[in-house]
Amino acid sequence: MKHKGLITIIVVFIFGIALGYFIPGHYLKSVPTESKKERKIKYWVAPMDPSYRRDKPGKSPMGMDLIPVYEDEKPTTDQQSIKISSRVVDNLGVVTAKVRKQSLSQSINTVGYVVVNEDNIENVHSYIDGWIRNLQVTSAGDPVKKDQKLFEIYSPKLINAQQEFILALDSKNKALIEASQKKLLTLGLNDQQIDELKKTRKIKQQVAVFAKTGGILSKLNIRDGMYITPDKELMVIEDLSSIWVRVEVYEKQSDWVKLHQTAIASFPGLPGKEWQGEVIYIYPKLDKMTHTLGVRLQFPNPNLTLKPNMYATVRIFVPEKKKTLTVPTSAVIRTEEGSHVIIALGEGRFKPQVVTTGIESNGKLAILSGLSEGDKVVVSGQFLIDSESSLKAAFRRLDPTKKELTPDRNKIPTTYNRGKILAIVPQKNRIILQHSPIKALGMPEMVMELPVAKTIDLSAYHVGQEIDFQLSEDKPYHYTLTKMRPVKNKSDRSLHD
Repeated sequence: MKHKGLITIIVVFIFGIALGYFIPGHYLKSVPTESKKERKIKYWVAPMDPSYRRDKPGKSPMGMDLIPVYEDEKPTTDQQSIKISSRVVDNLGVVTAKVRKQSLSQSINTVGYVVVNEDNIENVHSYIDGWIRNLQVTSAGDPVKKDQKLFEIYSPKLINAQQEFILALDSKNKALIEASQKKLLTLGLNDQQIDELKKTRKIKQQVAVFAKTGGILSKLNIRDGMYITPDKELMVIEDLSSIWVRVEVYEKQSDWVKLHQTAIASFPGLPGKEWQGEVIYIYPKLDKMTHTLGVRLQFPNPNLTLKPNMYATVRIFVPEKKKTLTVPTSAVIRTEEGSHVIIALGEGRFKPQVVTTGIESNGKLAILSGLSEGDKVVVSGQFLIDSESSLKAAFRRLDPTKKELTPDRNKIPTTYNRGKILAIVPQKNRIILQHSPIKALGMPEMVMELPVAKTIDLSAYHVGQEIDFQLSEDKPYHYTLTKMRPVKNKSDRSLHD
């Protein structure tokens, strides 16, 4: 009996071990008492290009669905980032700055020229036929004061009108007096001259004409003794106590400028001095040739220091808008593919990031998408490269420990390289390719958009297909895919699906 009990215990023990071995682990896990909290999405990225960020779902440039990145997701090592040795960092003098949220005070810098304030121009005409007598101004450019006598006019019609007014006064007929007085005003007499005629009852053979405004005589079209008619412009007086400055602004700035914005002007001929004015008119159309928008500014000129046709340098101040993400202007690399920055990830790692830029002001550039507040970007000029080809070369040289990746640019390899087609753009005869490292050219594994030689028929290939290919270098760091063939040996794959 004792032996039977012992055998039973041993069998049960072995059965328990076997049961634990063969039953999957997930059946043994305890069921959670409550469901996990819903994860919050931070932003969306392209599957093949994590630098392509958007605030909502959509499609990537390759036509693939964007994937979410969650706020609680731990960052992983970015395949597009690079590790830079401390020696290279020291040599380049890499300087970083944080992405900050702030208001940008915009201003428009432009140039223009001084013109006469057309609201202050007096065109002198006669209201009646007659002859000029006693001309008081002699040439264009003479100063003229307000209420200064300009000339006298002899006209039989004026003499008759004065006679009618005197007869009306004698008749004491109010209606006749009012009609006669209005006629004298219409013929050019002022109230003071009519009051004098009313008092003296003496007809003047020659009636004086006075300036209604002060300024500079810009035109003089009469001389003593000349016969004049109402349709003839006798002279022009320009008041220069305030002037206009006509400027042009670029098309992209046309929406910035508004009426009554403050403007500061300086003039090359008057160094060290500034004038404050305002925007008084915005022209409704862009210039057909220059595609610039005309803007009119008004400035005070009490001492007549500013002269028409002077050149002016003008700054128009635009009110601050709401706060936005900003980086130093020097942090942005502009290429034919768009704008990029270099994000400092810490511990010597850096990666390029595509950004959408906005307005620029005082060395700061607004970032509309691609970065988050608190990100660190590289701003040192020695590190940043201003062309796409140089940018690629810079990333290859940043890690000198990988000496085998330094290419001999005089020898383009003729061996085939392995890659996988991610997208085909037949209209442009280009493909988007994910390829293995090409050591001879110093290229790591990456995704590239490449032009394809016209001799290659892209209709024979499809997305997702693995190929062997050859490149030719048209110019430094610009390549064309010249040969390609499908991978025949499926077991010899260097890229994973």
